[in-house]
Amino acid sequence: MIKINNTVRKIIFITAALCCITPYVEAPLALLLGFILSQTIGHPFPEYNQRAIKKLLPLSVIGLGFGMNIHEALKAGKEGLVFTMTSIALTLITGIILGRLFSVNKKSALLISSGTAVCGGSAIAAVAPIIEADKNEMSVSLATIFILNSVALFVFPVIGHYFNLSQSQFGLWAAVAIHDTSSVVGAAHRYGDIALQVATTIKLERVLWLIPISLIISIVYKHKTTSVKIPWFILFFIAAMLVNTFIPELHTTGEILVAVAKKGLTLTLFLIGAGLTTESLKAVGVKPLLLGLILWILVSVISLAAILEFV
Repeated sequence: MIKINNTVRKIIFITAALCCITPYVEAPLALLLGFILSQTIGHPFPEYNQRAIKKLLPLSVIGLGFGMNIHEALKAGKEGLVFTMTSIALTLITGIILGRLFSVNKKSALLISSGTAVCGGSAIAAVAPIIEADKNEMSVSLATIFILNSVALFVFPVIGHYFNLSQSQFGLWAAVAIHDTSSVVGAAHRYGDIALQVATTIKLERVLWLIPISLIISIVYKHKTTSVKIPWFILFFIAAMLVNTFIPELHTTGEILVAVAKKGLTLTLFLIGAGLTTESLKAVGVKPLLLGLILWILVSVISLAAILEFV
């Protein structure tokens, strides 16, 4: 870690963040830039980082809705339903089995499996209180998922182009095989506008599976708390799609909101990269990371093979 004046650190960090909202910095570069700053000069505003991400990500997703057609979204959601259901069930079962084989803490294994199966950090945050996971178990699981998300943002578009995936195919694959909504949208945005629409729609449909999965886990763990929070931004995302579909007079405004949303997403990924501290990386350990990696590769390979064969 480079030791510099705190004021200088803040100036460098803010300048880098402002660069991320320019047309010259794409999502992968923003994530990498945030990570480099985290490892070299440190994050000057660590207490605000997670709060900023929680506000920026949903607002950016809502903004993307103003560029989507509800009819096309319903079609994409319907086509991805079978892939979503199958992949979630397969991931959870495989993750629990591998967790036992690798002697990974039972709760950490379930959190990593849930994060891989549904929606990354959001799933972990929803499941953790149900199984009464402690802070260390949550930290290990979140760090594992975030590391793999970061890799996916760079690797998936390259693989997609190698296999000549159409934008619709890539959007489906990204939504099924990448954990967090931020990385799904970031990778799909890099691939193309149609990929972005398909990926966002199917990923948010996937997020809704948190409700039945959380209820099932609460029954298995015989926990009294069965309430599950529905991500509020999904409703506003749907409303944005309806506005874009049925009020053509607002299309020009919608285009501006979509452009702002895309840069908001880029800034979100910068903050995610800045939040990957040395401490969080060290806390993961080999076994949980290996579990997450194998589980992620299995889901990615199987879903890619199915998409190439059937879609």
